[in-house]
Amino acid sequence: MPSRIISPRLGDIVEASEHVRAVLHGVTLDAFEGDWQKKWLVERGIEIVSEASRHLPDEIKEQHPAIPWRKVAGIGNVLRHNYERIAADVLWKLAQDDLPALEHVCRNELALALAREQLP
Repeated sequence: MPSRIISPRLGDIVEASEHVRAVLHGVTLDAFEGDWQKKWLVERGIEIVSEASRHLPDEIKEQHPAIPWRKVAGIGNVLRHNYERIAADVLWKLAQDDLPALEHVCRNELALALAREQLP
């Protein structure tokens, strides 16, 4: 059981995921590829998710082996250091296919963490 307060990091992941979902709601891949503002917003959301995931305890990551935690952490490095090489369709796929499962796990873990953190 994690002893440190982790709800802020989990909350950051959930919030960033919600923002990414909102930005992409009803948007096609073609429209996304042509909209630099949406791409920037999605990139920033994914960077936040990546950075926050690095601060989650190993216990949480071990409980959810279906989430590729190393890749989640690693995409932030790619976005920060190789930003010019990120294709819009890669961001799109990540946001559409991978982010929902991560958000679901983090939303559930957030509820558990908040309950634990409320105990005396």
